[in-house]
Amino acid sequence: MKEQIIQADLILTMDADNTIIEEGAVLVRDGLIACVGKAGEIIARHPDVPVKHLSQRLLMPGLINAHCHSGMLRGTAEGLPVWSWLQQFVDPMHRVLLPEEAKLSSLLCYSEALLSGTTTVVDMWRYMEGSAEVAMRTGIRAVLVPYVAEHPDHDYFETLNSNEALINRWHLGANGRIHVWVGLEHLFYALPQAWQRIAAMCKDYQVGFHTHSNESSFDVEETLRRYQLRPIQALEKFGLLDAKKVLLAHCVWVNDEEIALLAERHTGVVHNPVSNMKLASGAAPVEKMLQAGVAVGLGTDGEKENNNLDMFEEMKVSSLLAKFVSLDAAALDAWAICRMATVDGARALGMEDSIGSLEEGKAADMIAVRLDTPRMTPLITRGPLMNIHHNLVHAVQGGDVDMTMIAGEIRVENGKLTQIDLSEIIRDVNLQVGGLFARREAWLKQRGAAVNELERLER
Repeated sequence: MKEQIIQADLILTMDADNTIIEEGAVLVRDGLIACVGKAGEIIARHPDVPVKHLSQRLLMPGLINAHCHSGMLRGTAEGLPVWSWLQQFVDPMHRVLLPEEAKLSSLLCYSEALLSGTTTVVDMWRYMEGSAEVAMRTGIRAVLVPYVAEHPDHDYFETLNSNEALINRWHLGANGRIHVWVGLEHLFYALPQAWQRIAAMCKDYQVGFHTHSNESSFDVEETLRRYQLRPIQALEKFGLLDAKKVLLAHCVWVNDEEIALLAERHTGVVHNPVSNMKLASGAAPVEKMLQAGVAVGLGTDGEKENNNLDMFEEMKVSSLLAKFVSLDAAALDAWAICRMATVDGARALGMEDSIGSLEEGKAADMIAVRLDTPRMTPLITRGPLMNIHHNLVHAVQGGDVDMTMIAGEIRVENGKLTQIDLSEIIRDVNLQVGGLFARREAWLKQRGAAVNELERLER
């Protein structure tokens, strides 16, 4: 039996009452939380258990990035709305991506996530055997969702066959830290027989389903044109809301009927405010969804449409965007956002029984946030001016995290990764990314030549 007590000045439990414990401690036993409470009491009851004292630190649940894409296109896919951006930057990359580049991308992104306080990531990506190996190596908790397409126009993505193979090889691997779900890039990227197989795979393997939905106005207009239904209604009609757990990214352009359907079907939603702003997609009606009882988590989306994977930044932008579009300074309060990044994110994934809050019986996934920074000053811990949650949402940055623990194992300590050398990852990405860009450029030129020749022949 492996035991340790983690003591901190403040513990933010994110339980049902958003309990804050001053001079608190967490007893960790075999990767699980055995007890949370006052440090003096826990240490007295367990005098032989080693204590790790984190002075000037706040201990809280690890953040849950509920929608992300590994990648290495940061800063090179700019200035286009979502569908043009996909066609000109992202899909051509997928056509030429190599497995070793996909694996290195996951290593880069999971490292960035850990360093900024994310303990669980939902990653939709390619060649995810490599992603699973990276999750094993880094210790992150990962929901792996292959970027599936089952359509002749999109035959350069993953397939349901490769998705099924990944489930058989990796689902519940790494002592349950790795989950594999069925993925689909978008409803448009599959034919009807594929929708049927997705529903069957989710039922047979008892795994979740994840896709993008209602991200842009074009998404809604095109779904109405093709199926005479709005996107959420189409997903329901085609059996794609029947999985054990369904998680939909974005849901920017949902109407009241769709929100009611999401709530009725207990479908989780991921709000990606930075991506939605950058790609000019719009602002999701988050408060309406929360009021309807929809479980809404937070996600960064990928490094190419966000440019970083800092979930604390995502929390701040969520707050500001809600206030900006509603012209209501009280919109989407700080507690709601803290919950979206932790326990409500877990609920959106159907994992609230095991992660998302610091409570007895849950996984020991927690982070330490520095209190000795200007961003946490002044710090008022009680009374009507208590500002812990406001500081976490509006002031803290990912770099203020200096410890990340997952399943009782410390993966970041003193602000540094404990398992891997970050400088090597950065060097390797910079060495490999040129080849990816060169192959993408060559494909685009070849495609341009083919299009020009077709136009010449048509004339």
